[in-house]
Amino acid sequence: MSEVITINQGEASSLVKNYKGGQFFTVSFVKRSDGTMRTMNCRKGVMKDVKGAGHRYNIEDKNLVCVRDVQKRAHRMISLDNIKAINMRGKKYKVAP
Repeated sequence: MSEVITINQGEASSLVKNYKGGQFFTVSFVKRSDGTMRTMNCRKGVMKDVKGAGHRYNIEDKNLVCVRDVQKRAHRMISLDNIKAINMRGKKYKVAP
């Protein structure tokens, strides 16, 4: 069983933001819309179903990252401010409150 590494919110945000596209990872975060906890298996950099229109807002200004949700087969946004846990590259990270 792998050890859980405790990190702060800034480190969690950097891990997700800088993660290379195409590789799977799991992230748990609190949704901005309704405050519920969400765990998502996802990938960054997937261009399937992208129409080329772009976003109607700047995702960096809102501190979001766009990923492809594997279960729902759709693009979703992750709030980098509300990450609680990350599993990537065989390592488990827990975000300290």
